[in-house]
Amino acid sequence: MKKLIMIISILMPFLMSIISLTLKDYDKLSFYLTVFVIVSLVMNFLYLEISKKGTKEIALIATLSAVAAVSRVPFSGIPGVQPTTFLVALSGLVFGSYEGFLVGSTAAFISNMFLGQGPWTPWQMMAWGIVGAVSGLIGLKDKKPSTEIFALICFIYGFAFDWIMNIWHVIGFVRPINWKTILAAYATGLPFDILHAVGNFIFVLILYDKFYNVLSRYKDRLYYTYTK
Repeated sequence: MKKLIMIISILMPFLMSIISLTLKDYDKLSFYLTVFVIVSLVMNFLYLEISKKGTKEIALIATLSAVAAVSRVPFSGIPGVQPTTFLVALSGLVFGSYEGFLVGSTAAFISNMFLGQGPWTPWQMMAWGIVGAVSGLIGLKDKKPSTEIFALICFIYGFAFDWIMNIWHVIGFVRPINWKTILAAYATGLPFDILHAVGNFIFVLILYDKFYNVLSRYKDRLYYTYTK
């Protein structure tokens, strides 16, 4: 069941894009896609509730989510630049796709308690959740990517995150929806996308090795604790 939930979550932006281009009733489009996002988020958190996660694993997810959320606040004055994407990606890389998704989605919700909740919140939760889930796929073989490779991956995440958020912007505020208006909306946000991507790249270069080693050591201790 967990794998199915992860597949649905990772494919979500592609499904949303296809629906956006085929459905012509814009009011229904906005409603359907938002419900689609919320249902996916609820599925992930319900699975956490019924799973056999130990208290240490839940505490770990909560702690990483809080750190990723709080790290966003000091950088709120610089549009697009925050360590949250890097920290979510690193959490997924070390602990796996499901944990990465939960850290990303929870971090978005917590940080918006300081920066402001709104209809964009579920979309940010989904976008950062996908960043964590995809990073978990990259770390499946427990091999640490080089700093340069992971910096490039997080650079791409900057554009991917904003691509998902632009879907929310287009369906909510752009009328009519066609290729010209979509391209115009994405072009308008391109400077912020670049800042996000470059910020991610720099955070990886500065923090990656130290943070990876800390989380890896904790993962080893966690695994050892639950081994009989």
